[in-house]
Amino acid sequence: MATPFEELQASASKRWTELTTGENAWIRVGGGTSGQAVGADRVFDAFTVAVESSGAKARVSMVSALGLMYLEPMVDVLMPNGTRIYYGNVKPDEVEDIVDRHVKNGRPLLDRAFAYSGGDGSTTGDLQPLESMPMVALQQRIATRNFGDTDPLDLLQYIANGGYAALNRALTEMTPEQIVEEVKAAGLRGRGGAAFPAGLKWSFLAPSTAPVKYVLCNCEEGDPGAFNDKGIIENDPHTLVEGLIINGYATRSTHGYIFIRQGHEIPINAARKAIEAAYEAGLLGKNILGTDFSFEMEVSLTGDSYVAGEETALMEAIEGKRSTPRFKPPFPAAAGLWQKPTNINNVKTLAYVPELVRNGSAWFKSIGTETTSGTAIVCLSGHIKYPGMYEVPMGMTIRDVLEKIGGGVSEGERIKVLQAGGPLNGLLGEDAFDTMIDFDAMSAAGASIGSGGIIVGNETTNVVDLLRTLIAFNQFESCGKCFPCRLGNTHMLEILDRMCQNKARSADLSLLQRVGTSMKAGSLCGHGQLGFNPIASALKYFGAEIDASIAGELELGGVFSDGTMILPSRTRP
Repeated sequence: MATPFEELQASASKRWTELTTGENAWIRVGGGTSGQAVGADRVFDAFTVAVESSGAKARVSMVSALGLMYLEPMVDVLMPNGTRIYYGNVKPDEVEDIVDRHVKNGRPLLDRAFAYSGGDGSTTGDLQPLESMPMVALQQRIATRNFGDTDPLDLLQYIANGGYAALNRALTEMTPEQIVEEVKAAGLRGRGGAAFPAGLKWSFLAPSTAPVKYVLCNCEEGDPGAFNDKGIIENDPHTLVEGLIINGYATRSTHGYIFIRQGHEIPINAARKAIEAAYEAGLLGKNILGTDFSFEMEVSLTGDSYVAGEETALMEAIEGKRSTPRFKPPFPAAAGLWQKPTNINNVKTLAYVPELVRNGSAWFKSIGTETTSGTAIVCLSGHIKYPGMYEVPMGMTIRDVLEKIGGGVSEGERIKVLQAGGPLNGLLGEDAFDTMIDFDAMSAAGASIGSGGIIVGNETTNVVDLLRTLIAFNQFESCGKCFPCRLGNTHMLEILDRMCQNKARSADLSLLQRVGTSMKAGSLCGHGQLGFNPIASALKYFGAEIDASIAGELELGGVFSDGTMILPSRTRP
């Protein structure tokens, strides 16, 4: 007699076979926020109409985004012969031609395509294989393994590609203690920025015998330039749901929450639909997959608060309170959400768990560096030729990511500055570009992997003005609970305002450093403790430019068109 999971696998295999074999082509339109922002929904509608009106033998699906955001809207066509042709920057008025020539007559538009995969290559001309493109070949996709291939809202497509096999293995072959030890042995460190060992964090919660325990997933993700947490949820929500269920089983927890900033409707909708589908399939709720493990899950939303990403402020938000940090101790593992034992993990951390459990800790540990195993999911934006979201093995250098994957600078002659890891982390100059992407190496360089965002600035970037923009963000987003953070960010912004206008005072640099020291010592959470980081790293890599601003010799530029300061409307309360 088949087990509940074997029955799900049989249904999933049938669904995948229908999509990928037979006489029908499969037209996949890349969705997600990146695709829909530039019209993927209109392209999808156009394909649907064109297929129906022409009588072409094809299915049309909105699938997950591949991550090559510079090519959105992206479309690929899988033909019955197994050849898959990829088109980039597709417009609705091109759709009928693709359907007529490619789908109906088997003649791909090679002048509009950028790559192919599969098949025998007989109809692909001089197109390059997708797998040979540097921005694809240099990736090692674990959390993003299904991107571009599956419909994120179709549970069976996820299962057909190995989904929930890890959960089944965990529930039927492993004890909770064994899973915690497996995560420890893999060396998985938290991907939210702090890089704390995930297995060790789980071990703090697991021994508690409380009847109600919570595991939370943090997708507040308010960092400018970071979009990988929401990218995972909207492109492959079940990998997060599965990871959170395994987290709940390993820690003997009863409830899980996925915490997302309100207003981001695509990932919110994807998370809710994935949870609903998991309940319907017996993967959530009572006696999951016929075992004695039960687990509940829901989505919780927060307002526009950057500090809500701090773990205790996040719990305050779920409880319906203002998002401000709590004093510790007690720590969340002892008294967290509603004063019950609680663990909090980042989206990326949990998204690795299914493949880690399915393939084993030794497999995961073999990827990356000695101190930082696994991969990093990097979001490239700014003055970069190929912006996008890329998953690369830890240990790759920043320069390789920028030049081999990102294609180098998009405008100007060279890359001058990187803002890496969010507004509470550092600015890196060219001297640091050969640094490995590794938690410890990045920290030594004066920055952090943080949330994964890397904003690239070319040689026209005014570093002091960039600092002012970052501090303005931090000042506006301070929750105000700790006066060293509330007042310190305001004072630093006032000083940077003067520096950007060549009106600085001789004592301003030492004043910045004193304010930063006070913020670090007197703030309750990382927002104030790390608030001076961007300035500290800028002093290391761009000291001459900062000295010039103190001396009144800074070349005005950026938002200063005529030497007059223009501040964002939300900068001051």
